[in-house]
Amino acid sequence: MIRRTTTISLVLAATSASAEVPRVMTDIAPVHSLVARVMEGVGEPEVLLPPGASPHDYSFRPSDARRLSDADLVVWMGEGLEPWLADPIETLGSGATLELLETDGWPKRELSDAHDHGVDGDDHDHDHDEHDHADEAHDDHDHEGEDHEDHDTHAGHGHDHGDFDPHAWLDPFNAGVWLTHIAEALSEADPENAQTYAENAEAAQDDLASLISEITAQLGDPGDATFAVGHDAYGYFFDRFELTMSGAVTLSDAQAPGPARIAALKEQFAEDGTRCILVDPQSGAEWPALTIEGTDIAVKEVDPLGGGIETGPDFYPALLRDMAGKLADCLTEE
Repeated sequence: MIRRTTTISLVLAATSASAEVPRVMTDIAPVHSLVARVMEGVGEPEVLLPPGASPHDYSFRPSDARRLSDADLVVWMGEGLEPWLADPIETLGSGATLELLETDGWPKRELSDAHDHGVDGDDHDHDHDEHDHADEAHDDHDHEGEDHEDHDTHAGHGHDHGDFDPHAWLDPFNAGVWLTHIAEALSEADPENAQTYAENAEAAQDDLASLISEITAQLGDPGDATFAVGHDAYGYFFDRFELTMSGAVTLSDAQAPGPARIAALKEQFAEDGTRCILVDPQSGAEWPALTIEGTDIAVKEVDPLGGGIETGPDFYPALLRDMAGKLADCLTEE
């Protein structure tokens, strides 16, 4: 009896060891959601940044360092969004990393596309030919494979994003491409569950293709309607669904707009007939408010990080539906 119990215990221990899933750390809630979707039925990833934290200037804590060092796989947007995270990953991380902004197969948007659009007299031709790829998008990826003792270790990093816009998770096409990369990275870390990861990624890609169609129908034809933004974080969503941005109040380095820029933006918004200005809680509404003072332009708080939405595999589609709903309201409000 004792021998049999010992044998069973050894078998269970071996099974448990072989079935152990990788510990996965993600940076922001949208990335966490995509990874959680691929890991459904196997395990759950962790997310580094708490709700409401900005990836541009987060204060990295000792408890974060401990969690990062324990991870078998780190999936993050990349240095273009979070330059402060590159060194900790390199020095503390002992596992594999997947930097989504460095992957291929998705269209990168240059930051200069919207910052001074119209404000310096640029002409107003909004040709979307290079963004007219919603149908090809699905074809391309279809079935492809606190403690109080913590002290801040990060002070003030600026958030100059480099050559292209790092807020790329707001285009569901991009997310569909990344799902394949995520499944591959998980499969390398955990070959026993590779089939589950691949099947989950494929199902999620189908769901995203349906989501693109759903939001396209919801927004309809925006016509000449334009939207202003407090911070240029929404461009990928605008490009995907052929919405027009009339101007961004703050540039990529979040420099405060001067009086001349505020006056130029006011003039531009009036000329465009701008419906709404989108502000995100990380950047605030103080500067955007100056550009719409005395106008009928509505203010919509749209958090590109989905603050207030429950994290998990359903977070990502909920984030995009929330954004689409607020933009649809702008189009219908008189």
